[in-house]
Amino acid sequence: MSQGVVLNEAVPILRIFSVDKAKEFYVDFLGFTLDWEHRFGDNFPLYAQVSKSGVALHLSEHYGDATPGSAVLINMKGIEAFHQGLIAQDYRYAKPGIEDAPWGARTVSLTDPFGNRLTFSESRDKK
Repeated sequence: MSQGVVLNEAVPILRIFSVDKAKEFYVDFLGFTLDWEHRFGDNFPLYAQVSKSGVALHLSEHYGDATPGSAVLINMKGIEAFHQGLIAQDYRYAKPGIEDAPWGARTVSLTDPFGNRLTFSESRDKK
């Protein structure tokens, strides 16, 4: 690898098919902030960014931008409080649990309305 090369964060692009359903799931349920939206004109597909605690996701209605059914792993701290906040909302379409993953983490997995899987993961390692 070349010296001086620095990689920054990766930003997943997730395919969506309904702006309203995407906002309901990502903003209303998960608590992400809608940072910006872009369309090339009226009656064009949406491309948007949502973020929470430094994690950004791009959501796209554009054909070919991403494949429905993608998976994203989001490392985090405070999974118990995060989980309790989700359960307290009593969201009709998701009632996630916490699981102990074989790689030494506790996880909360959710599937968005478009088949994309988000796994929130907190390491059990106390180092």
